[in-house]
Amino acid sequence: MKINVMNKDTLYRYLFENADVRGELVQLADAYQSVVNAHEYPAVLRRFLGELMAATSLLTATLKFSGDIAVQVQGNGPVSLAVINGNNHQQLRGVARWEGTLADDASLKDLFGDGYIVITLTPDDGERYQGVVALDKPTLAECIQEYFLQSEQLPTGIWLFADGERAAGIFLQVLPSEDDHNAEYEHLTTLTATIKQEELLELPAEEVLHRLYHEEQVRLFDPIDISFKCTCSRERSASAIRSIDKEEILSLLAEQGQVELGCEYCNTFYRFDAIDIEALYANVPLSDEQATKQ
Repeated sequence: MKINVMNKDTLYRYLFENADVRGELVQLADAYQSVVNAHEYPAVLRRFLGELMAATSLLTATLKFSGDIAVQVQGNGPVSLAVINGNNHQQLRGVARWEGTLADDASLKDLFGDGYIVITLTPDDGERYQGVVALDKPTLAECIQEYFLQSEQLPTGIWLFADGERAAGIFLQVLPSEDDHNAEYEHLTTLTATIKQEELLELPAEEVLHRLYHEEQVRLFDPIDISFKCTCSRERSASAIRSIDKEEILSLLAEQGQVELGCEYCNTFYRFDAIDIEALYANVPLSDEQATKQ
């Protein structure tokens, strides 16, 4: 297996030639930083968002259709929401909401209290599917493994790591088959579980796979680039304003001098003055005003 220089923001798919098991490995850097640097997240929440982002990328790679996926964690703890959205092009964005001070060593239970994970699959063509799993395991990885056990009933393993600067994950799953491949899967799971956080975060993916499976025959597919992409825009903000009664908007305009809409995901704000508002309700193209990121 040829070893290359480590790539940033990349996902690899691979198969085992002598076992009906597939794998994925994701490593995130710049795209991850685009998510966590949009807000002043506590360190423990930065790490959790990294794990959630790696998990979403791994789940996105399992999609068999063109469309979107949202992995949302909700609870009644100090962190009420954490969500990562992605699509089949591996374009990701995310945000979290929290209150108060979060201890650096806070557990999943400490962060979310009683909570659950909602995984929503939205094909471009077809019906939306939504699965829910309780947040009742010690780690995010174990909770998502339970989701696969419930939804696909296929043995699945997930390993997630993040240090606030980088994030990574590995995914193993038995391929659908009439034969019993649990023994092969258990063997590969035992090998994969030996991975250390620093190895998966720091080493090139090819070297990680070589270290884990050097006695196995692994077919590695071309890497897939991952990027941060927010779907907000001035046009979308204008559409949101237009959906509100004009008198209400004019009242807000008189009070504040402008109407401002912000995007939680990327912390960009779109501002509209009196001229913009009149043009908007008259369906006249708006001025190309630059948005500001705070």
